[in-house]
Parts: sequence; structure tokens; C-alpha cells
Amino acid sequence: MAATNPASAVARAHAYALPVVIVAGCLIALLSFGPRSVMGLFLAPMTEARDWSRETFALAIAIQNIMWGIGQPVAGAIADRYGPARVLAGGGLVYAAGLAVMSWAPTALWLHLSAGLMMGLGLAAASFSIVLAAFGKRVPAEKRSMVFGIGTAAGSMGQFLFAPLGQTLIQSIGWAQALAVLAAMMLAIPLLAVVFAGPSAAETQTMRQQSLGQALGEAFAHRSYLLLTAGFFVCGFHLAFVTTHLPPYIVDQGLDPRIGAWSLALIGLFNVIGSLASGWIGQTYSKPIFLALIYLARAVLITAFVLLPTTPASVLVFAAILGLLWLSTVPPTSGLVAIMFGPKYMATLMGIVFFSHQVGAFLGVWLGGRLYDETGSYDVVWWLGVALGVFAAIVHWPIQERPAYTELPA
Repeated sequence: MAATNPASAVARAHAYALPVVIVAGCLIALLSFGPRSVMGLFLAPMTEARDWSRETFALAIAIQNIMWGIGQPVAGAIADRYGPARVLAGGGLVYAAGLAVMSWAPTALWLHLSAGLMMGLGLAAASFSIVLAAFGKRVPAEKRSMVFGIGTAAGSMGQFLFAPLGQTLIQSIGWAQALAVLAAMMLAIPLLAVVFAGPSAAETQTMRQQSLGQALGEAFAHRSYLLLTAGFFVCGFHLAFVTTHLPPYIVDQGLDPRIGAWSLALIGLFNVIGSLASGWIGQTYSKPIFLALIYLARAVLITAFVLLPTTPASVLVFAAILGLLWLSTVPPTSGLVAIMFGPKYMATLMGIVFFSHQVGAFLGVWLGGRLYDETGSYDVVWWLGVALGVFAAIVHWPIQERPAYTELPA
């Protein structure tokens, strides 16, 4: 009888479990991305009920985004060291607690602590970035881009489902009770995280013998990684500004608030298509050039939206096209990090890239509220989004799609 290799046995066991892991990871991405993507629906009812300015609410979401960014590399490093299961479970609990406290928050300070600090840290540990990094260690290199697209599409489906759900809950039971319901739903994340316990397939493979410090030094000395990090800042600016300020912008234009909810839902729905297509395109064609074209297309789309009359039809068309370009940046960005440095420290290195994304998100949300309160208009921020889209296209073009190292160390 032939001897059984323990490493290959573990790999086979995880190969059988891979579909279960992907389904659980997609559900976590769906749940975690859902509530944070519809915070804009709560801006008007909460500020009216508490007599807060838009900047007050926007600052809370800006804090959420920056804490998400600050916490992401830390959560990634913990996941790389101890596995993603505990990180995802803990993040889900903190996320749920943040939504629950937000539903009660009587002052701006409590809003900033709950919607800002707690939800931001919860998202850092329970978001799709940790899920995609876990996928990267379980999926063969030639299939990673497509699986990254599937995981990203699941997050988009969360936005599609939670936008009408959130609006329906607000209208039927009130904004505070709606937040409490969302908090209860997040308690499913720790249960789903159980499937990520145990060693990954990557731990049974020959990998580069490299410390975390060496990996960070290599990354920060690599020009393409720095360009990728700088470009992802723009993605965060666009996404956070639109999800928070598009619903009130639509109301300012005299349209029904439900158009705002459906616009967010359409972004989520079409982003499912965009993310899946992005996974396939990134697996087949140049990822840097594809990213440059995505950002350039965003700049053109925002320009058209601002210049054309705002009608229900124009808003929904804008949302659908933007959805195709929404999180389609994530699969090629994640794929480039994996190509450059391998899967061993992917959660940490992708977390650093994502930190840049969240700095952009902070500015997109906060500037939207601040400049609106000062000028009574979102025009300056829309045009800033156009300029940043062009900048991102320029930055991504020279990125090299190849490993940062030339050979494995002996």
C-alpha cells in the first residue's frame, strides 16, 4: 500500500471543501457590504430627527471609512498569522454592535463612535478584503482572478439587496428599528466564518521563505505596488461619495427619495455583472491597462451626469453604467497584489492598498458634506471626482504585471 503524504491529504481535503468556502465567503461579503453601502439612505431621516447637519452625518461615515482603512492592514496581518476565521467572526460582532448603537445614538459623539469607529473596525475585519485574501490562499493562481470576481460580485449583490430592504424598513418601521434589524442580520457572519478555520491549501505548498518585515520592505520599494496603492485612493473617493451623497443629491434635484434607493440598488446589481466580467477580463488581458480604462470611463460618466439634466431616467442610467465600473477595480487590483508578492502575506499587503482606498473614501464623504454645507451644492466634489478619475488612469498605465522578485530564495 502506498504511503499517504499528509500535506497532499490536507490539500485534497480542502479541495473538496473549496465550494463551501467560496459560498460562505460570498455570503460574508454580501452581508458585510450591504449595510455600509446604504448609509446614505439614513442621512436625511437621522439628521432631521436629531437636528444634525449633513456634515455631522458625513463625518461619521468618513470616520468609518478611515477606521476601516487603518484597521485593514492590522486585520490582514492577524489573518495572515492566525487565519481568517477568528478575524471575520470578531469583525462581524463589532459590526453588529456598531449598527445597534447607531440605532440609539442620541448625540453626534455617539454617532461618530458607532457608525464611525465601531462599524469601521468591524468592516476592517469582516469585509471582502479578508475574504478575497483567504480565497487567494485556497485557489490556484490561474483561477484567482475569476474567484476574486465572484467574491466581489457577492459584495455587490449585498448592495443590490440591502438598498430596497433598507428603504422599505425605514418607511415601514422607522430608521432606528431598521438599523436594529440590520445589526441582527450581521450576527450571521461569525457563524459563516467557521468554514475558514484550519490550514489553507497555500500552507501545504512551497512558498517563499520571507518574514512580514521583508515582505513590507519589498512592497514599499516596488514602484508598481506604490502606483497601485496611489490609484486605489481614487476608487475609495468615488465609491464613498456616491453611496453617501447620491441619495440626498437626488432629493435636492426634486426627485422622489425612492429613486435614490433604486439608484444604489442598480449600482449593486450592475456591479455583479461588472465584477464577474472584471474577473474574466483580468484573467485574460492586462490588468493595469484594464484598470486605467475603468477610471477613465468613470471620469467620462460623471462629466455626462453633471452636465445633463437630472431626471429619473438619467439617474438610473448613470447608476447602471457606474455599477459596471464600481467594484470592477477590486479583482484586478487584488490579482496584481497576488502576482507581485504571492499569497503568503496577501491580506496584509492588500490591506495597505485598501488603506489608501479608505483615505480617499474619508475625503469623498467628508468633503461632500463640508462643501455642501458651505456652498449648498455638490458640484465641486463631482468635478473633483472627474479630475481624480483622469489621475488614476494615468497612474495605472505604467504598472508592471509581474512578480516583484525574480526567483524563489534557496
